[in-house]
Amino acid sequence: MNGKILITSFTTWEPHQRSNAADDLLQRFIEEKGDIHHYLRHLPVDFTLAPRRVIETFEALRPRVLVCCGMAEERILLGVESQAVLDGRSLKTGIDLVGLTEDLRITEISHDAGRFVCNTLYYRSLEHLDAQESEHLCVFVHVPVLTEENVHALTQDFVRIIERLAAL
Repeated sequence: MNGKILITSFTTWEPHQRSNAADDLLQRFIEEKGDIHHYLRHLPVDFTLAPRRVIETFEALRPRVLVCCGMAEERILLGVESQAVLDGRSLKTGIDLVGLTEDLRITEISHDAGRFVCNTLYYRSLEHLDAQESEHLCVFVHVPVLTEENVHALTQDFVRIIERLAAL
C-alpha cells in the first residue's frame, strides 16, 4: 500500500469564479511543502465524472488517505466534513475529526457536505472504500473563498491537517 495521500480539487462551475479556492489552496500547499503527495486537480464539476475520475485514480495509486477538497463560497472557515448523505443514506468518515482539527485556528467540523457535487463525490468515495472493507481513509474539506486576510491562516490549518493525516 502506498503511504502517500491523494488530494483532489475541482475546477470552477460559475462564470463569476476566476478560480476554485480549493485548488488555489492546494497550489499554495504544494508551493509550501513540495510535491510530496499525489494530486488530482481541476476535477470537472459533474456528478458522474468527478467520482469516476477520483475512484479510478485512487485505484491506480492506492494511497492510504484520500482527501477531497471543494470550494464553499458561503463559508468562512475550513470545513472538515463528517459525513456525506445521498438518497437518504449517510456515510461517515472513519477519521477522528476531533483529533484532526484539535487546536486549528480557522477549521471546524461540519456535518453537512451540501447537496452538490462535493457531497456526491464524498459519498461515492466513502461508498467505494466501504465496499472494499479497506483500511484506506477518506475525508472531505470545504474551503472558503481565499482573501488576503484569511489565506495565511487557512494555508496553515490545511498544512497541519495534511501532516496529521500523513501520520495516520
